[in-house]
Amino acid sequence: MKLKISSRLFYFLLPLVYYFFPSCSNQSKQESSSPQYASLSDSTHYVGINNCRQCHEDKYQSYIRTGMGLSFDSASHKKSSAKFDHALVYDHFKDFYYKPYWSGDSFYLKEYRLEGRDTIYQRTEHISYIVGSGQHTNSHMMNVNGYVTQVPATFYTQTRLPDGQEGTWDLPPGFENGFNSRFSRPIELECMSCHNAYPKIVLGSENKYESIPNGIDCERCHGPGSEHVKQKQAGNIVDVGKEIDYSIVNPAKLPIELQLDVCQRCHVQGNAVLKEGKSFYDFRPGMKLSEVMDVYMPVYKGDESEHIMASHAERMKMSQCFIQSIKKAEATNPNKSALFPYKNAMTCVTCHNPHISVKETGAEYFNDACKSCHGAGPSQTLPEGERSKTAGPSLTLPEGKGTQTANSQKNEVASSRLVCSGDEDLRKSVNDNCVSCHMPKNGTIDIPHVTTTDHYIRRPVKAEDVKKIKEFVTLACITNPAADRVSRGVAFLNYFEKFEPNSFYLLDSARKYFPDGSDEEIKANFKNLLRLAYLKNDPGLVMQYAERVHDVFSMLSKKSFSNEDAWTSYRIGESYVAGENKDRAINYFQNAVDLAPFNPDFRNKLAQSQFEMGRHEDARKNLEFIIKENPRYASAYVSLGYLILSVDHDFKRADSFYDVALSLDPENEQAMYNKAGTLMYLERKQEGINLLKRLLKKNPGHAQGKAFLGSLLAK
Repeated sequence: MKLKISSRLFYFLLPLVYYFFPSCSNQSKQESSSPQYASLSDSTHYVGINNCRQCHEDKYQSYIRTGMGLSFDSASHKKSSAKFDHALVYDHFKDFYYKPYWSGDSFYLKEYRLEGRDTIYQRTEHISYIVGSGQHTNSHMMNVNGYVTQVPATFYTQTRLPDGQEGTWDLPPGFENGFNSRFSRPIELECMSCHNAYPKIVLGSENKYESIPNGIDCERCHGPGSEHVKQKQAGNIVDVGKEIDYSIVNPAKLPIELQLDVCQRCHVQGNAVLKEGKSFYDFRPGMKLSEVMDVYMPVYKGDESEHIMASHAERMKMSQCFIQSIKKAEATNPNKSALFPYKNAMTCVTCHNPHISVKETGAEYFNDACKSCHGAGPSQTLPEGERSKTAGPSLTLPEGKGTQTANSQKNEVASSRLVCSGDEDLRKSVNDNCVSCHMPKNGTIDIPHVTTTDHYIRRPVKAEDVKKIKEFVTLACITNPAADRVSRGVAFLNYFEKFEPNSFYLLDSARKYFPDGSDEEIKANFKNLLRLAYLKNDPGLVMQYAERVHDVFSMLSKKSFSNEDAWTSYRIGESYVAGENKDRAINYFQNAVDLAPFNPDFRNKLAQSQFEMGRHEDARKNLEFIIKENPRYASAYVSLGYLILSVDHDFKRADSFYDVALSLDPENEQAMYNKAGTLMYLERKQEGINLLKRLLKKNPGHAQGKAFLGSLLAK
């Protein structure tokens, strides 16, 4: 079964109000006569941030201090925001301690287990990368021969401890409450591509990279720049104050939905469903995000104050400030003919200059954005009753003032009087900081120890008015209300597999999107029907689908960054194993390996099947390949140890492989059971008994271990 690498990582709650709000995703199409951005051409390639720097040194110097510029880097003292005094994490569910520490310029994480005061197990791994700017967190990754995984220790910078220290070490999101995957959570392209300029992943792997850049760069927002560089070097200069330079994308000059898509590519963090044939590499600024992917969020009735870490865009789009300002901008300029068609509307860049760190942006910069709509000139007297109105973009100001917009009349705004009905004492206590009341900081529900500004702008909600009972309604596509049937069905499959693996009603919801009444319908929905049946743990139905499609291997022949065809083959193979048809199973496992040769799960399963079919040398080659490729993959050592024991009858060497497996995973049940057997042959009976007792302490229901221990104690 596919690893639940994201299980419990995100638990999204989206208020029902969003689902019924008007969407701004009515796709505005550029006039057919308008030039196309060069960066949208397949022939235009990425040139890297240092090429941009040659002409934009000032922007470069300020940008590299932003959260995006600092999003990812090699592990170093300079990059780390962590404090190491008393740095220790304890997982009481799994009984592991984690100690992060520096040795010279190298960063390590030690995992260990105690029995009394004695260390009975330890493993140390080198930390290769630090993720996060340090404004909220530093998470950590290891790299073994290109295979990148997350490690079980994160530093949360915002937490204030009782002793006054800021910041604390704890398990990462998704590792808590017994779900600690230790050093094995793969960092796939979906994750890596939002923390970086595009990395180069090895085709046919889940998490093996040839190269990884350090931080999000200019071209993630402006598009690939080779044509722009070429034109500027040729002396083709455009007066960007009067016209659009189509050699590079300036997001501020895009239609509103395309502007938002640039941000939403990473700042709508949800359940992404890729379009057929697309990958996480394919989005470029200036495109519709829906050409590449649809992003879904669960809709719940309930607490509207709850939000996730990267939910800025969809929370903002729920706000009347956004909705009404867009309507006004489009009414003022219906043809969107202005150079900056949404300059006077509320967008992400109304408050956020992407080239300037928020740490370097004063509170008044954000408040001025509010005052530009909700401020009255100092000589103006508000009409009777206006003081009772709460902040909102439709607020009526005195005659001649109209509804001001977010980036206009800055000189007047600077001296304007705030229009607010809030309590005077409260306003004074926050120094008339609009954001503190109307965009309060809340804890995020997907990441512990973190508070972020809620971008759902609204009148303050009293705690007693917040509904705490939440009821699931549906999955809503927040980037494309016109998402098709297949996309919606896949969204339910994704959500079950990644986030809620025990919520089987999600599979029932997915079922209606994939009809199977005829051979034609089965063929049309083949991969998704197989995945659905597999997730329902119905191997018979999986085999039935596979046997009703005559050209199944021709349908499962494409390599891709998502490894979709490889996963489908693997699921069919697993189902034939359950049906005790190993001849058929091995063919599908082989196909999965051919399509994704660097996925160790696929190759390990193929090797096990080959061993059972008597193809011992084929199995040996595959297991040795895994260990050479990824020497931290514990299961391959267990399988190879058993092969060496069974075929070579080399008990000592087999025992050494089990030891390696247990040094990587001290709770590997198969390694413990197998090693107990070799210990008996090596006349180390008591060690075998102790190991079986350890196995049964971890899993009292292990039938083979219980029987084996009983036979040993009876002698």
